[in-house]
Amino acid sequence: MSTLTDPPKPGFRLSQLIYDTRYRSITIQVIALALIVAAFWWLGNNTVNNLNALGKDFNFGFLNSAAGYDINQKLIEYNNQMSHGRAALVGILNTLLVAFLGCIAALIIGVFVGVLRLSKNWVVSKLMAVYVEGFRNVPLLIWILLIGAVMSESMPQPREFRGENATQSMYFSDNVAVTNRGIWIPRIGFTNSVSGEEAVAPVEGAAAVASGGLDWLLVLGTLGLSLFAMRLVRQRADRIQQATGERPTTWYQRLGLLIIPVGIVLFLLGATIVSPYLKGFNFTEGIHLRNSLIALWFALSLYTGAFIAEIVRAGILAVSKGQSEAAAALGIQPSRTMNLVILPQAMRVIIPPLISQFLNLTKNSSLAIAVGYMDVRATLGGITINQTGRELEGMLLMGAFYLALSLVISGGMNYYNRSTQLAER
Repeated sequence: MSTLTDPPKPGFRLSQLIYDTRYRSITIQVIALALIVAAFWWLGNNTVNNLNALGKDFNFGFLNSAAGYDINQKLIEYNNQMSHGRAALVGILNTLLVAFLGCIAALIIGVFVGVLRLSKNWVVSKLMAVYVEGFRNVPLLIWILLIGAVMSESMPQPREFRGENATQSMYFSDNVAVTNRGIWIPRIGFTNSVSGEEAVAPVEGAAAVASGGLDWLLVLGTLGLSLFAMRLVRQRADRIQQATGERPTTWYQRLGLLIIPVGIVLFLLGATIVSPYLKGFNFTEGIHLRNSLIALWFALSLYTGAFIAEIVRAGILAVSKGQSEAAAALGIQPSRTMNLVILPQAMRVIIPPLISQFLNLTKNSSLAIAVGYMDVRATLGGITINQTGRELEGMLLMGAFYLALSLVISGGMNYYNRSTQLAER
C-alpha cells in the first residue's frame, strides 16, 4: 500500500521578486521609493553646495532676529522690535482668519445660490446663473482689486461723519461706520476680566478681537461644553426615536443649553458692547476691518461661492426625484423637503468636491499682497525674505505651512464625509 505525500515546497528565489506576481508590486514600490529618496537627497545636497559656493549657509536663525517692520492688521500683540518669527506668526494668523471667514461665507453663498438656481421662478434662477457665470469666468485677482477699489474710492471719508453738518451717518443705531479706510463694528469688552485687567480700553485694528484672551477662552470653552451637551441631547432623542418610533421635542432644551451657560459666563465677566466713535480724524474703539481684509474676504467668498453653487446644484440633481415626490405625498412642505430630505442626501455628493474648493480658497488667499493685506505671504514670504536674504528657508517654511493647513482641512472634511456616507449592511 502506497502513501501520498505533498510535494516539497520550492524555496524562495530572487527571481521571484520580478517574475512572481506576489512580490512584483512590492519590488516596484521599494525601487520607486529608493529613487524618490535618492532624488530628494541629490537635490538637497546640490542646493546646500550651491549655497556654500555663494557664501551662504542653511539655517533658520533669522527667525530670532528683529523684524524691523510694522504690520497694519494683527490679531496678537506685535511691534517692529519683535522677531521675524513673531511677524511670521502674525501673518499666519491673518491667513487663518481670512481663510476661515472665506470658507464660512463661501459655503453660505454657495448653498443659497445653488438652491435658488433650481428655483421654478425664471427671474430668480437666471439672476443666480448670471452671478455664477460672472464670477467663475473672471480671474480672482481682478475681483480683489475691483472690490478694493470700490471700498477705497466710493466710500465716504471719516471727516464726513463729523459735526452738525455731517453728510454721512453711522448704521445700526450709530454702531457701524463704513468709510474709505475700512469698516468699524462694535466689539465685546469685559469689565470683570479674569486676568485682572480692564479689557474695554481702546484697541487698535483687528487686535481688538484678541483683547481679553483669557476671557474669550473661558467663553469659547463654555460654548464648546454647551455644544457637547446639545449633541448628547440629540443622541438621546435619536435612541428614543429608534426604540419607540416617536421623537421627543428637544429644541427648547438644546436652545437653553446653548444660551444659558454662555449668558451666565458673559454676565459674570461683565460683558459690554464697545461701539466705535469718531475721534479726531478717524474712528476709534470697536473692531476695525481694513479695506484690504474686506476686499480679500468678499472676493474669495463670492468667487469660491460661485463654484460651490454649481457643486450644490449638481448634488441636488443627483438625488432621485422620487424622494421629493414621496415627501410631497406625505404632505411635507417644499422648504422642509429641501432641508430634511434632499440636502442630507445631496451632501454625500457635495462634500468631496467641496473639499477642493476650500483648499483652493485657502491657497488663493496668498493673493492678499495685491491689496496690502499682511498675510503669511507678505510677512514671511515677502518682507522677511527681502530683509534677511533667506529665500530658501522662507519659502520652505511658507510651503510647509500651506501644506499642513491643507492637510488639516482635507482631513477634517474627509472625516465629516465618512460620517455622512451610507452604512452598508
